Amino acid sequence: MPMACSICTHPERQAIDRAVFAREPNRRIAAHFDVTEQAVRRHKSDHLPAKLAKAAEMRETDEAVDLLREMHALRRKAMDLLAKAERAGQIRVALQGIREARACLELLAEMEGDLDRRATVNLVLSPEWVAVRTVLLDALRPHPEARIHVTAALVALEAGDDQS
Repeated sequence: MPMACSICTHPERQAIDRAVFAREPNRRIAAHFDVTEQAVRRHKSDHLPAKLAKAAEMRETDEAVDLLREMHALRRKAMDLLAKAERAGQIRVALQGIREARACLELLAEMEGDLDRRATVNLVLSPEWVAVRTVLLDALRPHPEARIHVTAALVALEAGDDQS
């Protein structure tokens, strides 16, 4: 039976999550909350994406809504600081502000379900699919009528038509 996540069961889990959202270094979070850096890293990668999706889609818990509010406030603050740096002509500071604002916007988009960073695979272009398709059509060569029907179905499938 797998062990429970030491961060998820930590009495200060909300504060740890906030520190993660604020992009504090894992080492600093671990030291501050007396947990291991590995536990913070695991929690960040294994448990927060599900929590973010839940916050964005369901808004089921007050905790999730609070996290979204804090992220929005952080984005507003980054945008305000960016505007101040631009008005003051501080280009280097403004560029840093742009990076921080972009990071806030990306995280918000992930939290709200508008940005999905999971890899997508185009099977039609994969060498494995090309090999299977070639073998299949070669095997059907002695059966021209079946080959025509299978080819038409494959062309429709590859075009994205679900009617095969």
